[in-house]
Amino acid sequence: MFAVLSQSMTFNEGRASNAAKSSGAAVLLSMLITGCAIAPKPLTSSEMSAVVSTDRAAIEKTTVAISSSITLEEAVARALKQNLDYRTRLMEQSLAAGQLDASKYDMLPRLLTSAGYTWRDKENIRDSIDSVTGAPSLANPSISTDRTRATADIGLSWSILDFGVSYYNANQNADRLLVANERRRKAMHLLIQNVRTTYWRALAAQRLRNEVQSTIQEAERALTDSRKMLADRIRSPAEPLRYQRNLLENLRLLENVDRELAVAEIELATLIGAKPGSRIRLVEPDSFAFKALSSNVEKMEEIALLNNADLREQVYSTRIAAVETRKALLKLLPNLSFDYGYKYDGDKYLINQVWQEAGARVAFNLFNLLSGPAQIRAAEMNVTANEAKRMALQMAVLSQLHLARYYYDDALKQYNRAIAISDDRAPARGVRAKWFVIALRQVGPDQVATADNLETSVCPNGVMVSKLM
Repeated sequence: MFAVLSQSMTFNEGRASNAAKSSGAAVLLSMLITGCAIAPKPLTSSEMSAVVSTDRAAIEKTTVAISSSITLEEAVARALKQNLDYRTRLMEQSLAAGQLDASKYDMLPRLLTSAGYTWRDKENIRDSIDSVTGAPSLANPSISTDRTRATADIGLSWSILDFGVSYYNANQNADRLLVANERRRKAMHLLIQNVRTTYWRALAAQRLRNEVQSTIQEAERALTDSRKMLADRIRSPAEPLRYQRNLLENLRLLENVDRELAVAEIELATLIGAKPGSRIRLVEPDSFAFKALSSNVEKMEEIALLNNADLREQVYSTRIAAVETRKALLKLLPNLSFDYGYKYDGDKYLINQVWQEAGARVAFNLFNLLSGPAQIRAAEMNVTANEAKRMALQMAVLSQLHLARYYYDDALKQYNRAIAISDDRAPARGVRAKWFVIALRQVGPDQVATADNLETSVCPNGVMVSKLM
């Protein structure tokens, strides 16, 4: 009877073993087929349309509608709040702050926990031999491990080398946060500058574009009349041809001005976060007070070198490179780690199924003796390169300062010149731009208006001329 029961148990164990093998093979085969079946999956039109619709809805939700005329200060404020590129810089700064907070936790010890379950189809039967004679033991083979058992443990591990590397990583992330802040500050300065420039161009477009287009149309009619005059041979061919050439050159200038005016409102709407193509009513300031720069160059150079965002960013990058050198030196040292764990094993043959374990370990990669000098040299070269970039950037900042000072003085001179021309030649403001074409027809082919005459004829208002420039 025991023999039959033993055979039945052996048969059942064999069936269980075969079932387990078949299940394992099926799982492995399905994983293999799934891995081989991965292929690039391009976006469909419906998926892309859904993404675009979602993004546009999110943009329109955060966009504040323009209900009245806006001043220059309001345009700058809207740009700082609504501009998508600037908001991206703010998000990058927030991301850098989050990475800094996350890197601080890397300096803590690792607290690891695990649990598992082990099963085997046959008993772990062990035979033994006599330690003195080497002959097989006469005792029956023993079973020292359960076929099915559950395990669990929780342990604390702390590595001095990992702590040092994490400390330097946290310092680098702190500097990267400052780099992100400087990039955000630079983006803010560029945004304000672009808004101011585009605002004046858009304001000039609102006041001048109709006049410019009217002047272009009348100039084209004058060109048609001149060609007809040439075809009728009323005058010698040289005079009408010279007249047409100068007229075409002035038409090209007018078309360039019209092109810049046409895109100004679209660019301003993009900068302040409004819907592209929307009509924006702008308010012209009542007065202008432009003064010559009174600060000396040395003081301006000092301020520029202390506050330039690009230069400060490069200084932080040099600090990051210097910390990278210390990390390379630290990685060459032996690693000392401490471990402590609380373990459980559900094996029924164990007398103590729960126990505590502690230890210390020293590890050293001998290949660091070969690669260490090269790593140190690479880190030092990185520091040297960043220092060279910083010095080159200082010279670039000083050059930008002197160029900006020259451009400002020149723009102020041109502004005052335009005011003087406006007061001398057109004291009545708002003279129509078609005076240019009338002048062309009156002065004759030998005295065609030049480019300088074009500026004063198209826009006698000197204030608007200087803004347009």
